[in-house]
Amino acid sequence: MKNIIYPGTFDPITNGHLDIAERASILFDEVMIVIANNPRKESLFTIDERIDLIEKSISHLKNVLVNTTESLIVNFARNNKSVALIRGLRSISDFEYEFQMALMNRSLAPEISTIFMMPDEKYMHLNSTVVKEIASLGGDISSYVPEVVHTTLKSKLTK
Repeated sequence: MKNIIYPGTFDPITNGHLDIAERASILFDEVMIVIANNPRKESLFTIDERIDLIEKSISHLKNVLVNTTESLIVNFARNNKSVALIRGLRSISDFEYEFQMALMNRSLAPEISTIFMMPDEKYMHLNSTVVKEIASLGGDISSYVPEVVHTTLKSKLTK
């Protein structure tokens, strides 16, 4: 069985993330979306809220699961018998950072590959930070995030 880890903060999950997860679910037996819990990074959504939003967003994908870790992603991947990490690339600037991380991960765990995927071009400009900023300023994000995220984000920002 070929398992892959799709790590990120997913604060919140966007349609770009979902696009990559959907395509990865076709290529691999199991895709595990892993929320990298970095206590030093301030998040809008709690870990439990992100797990819930992701689970609701991927409910149509039977071979995609959600988990979380505070450990190194390669250690998590190794412990879960994953063959690779999947990383999304939107732009050339993403590539430089992701390439460096892939090399470091390969140094730490040479048995785990990194696979890069680009989201559909209609999502290339998306990231969670921009989505949160647009939403906080009253902009329409309905085409950028799953409906459950849209509703929850609007509710959270109007409190």
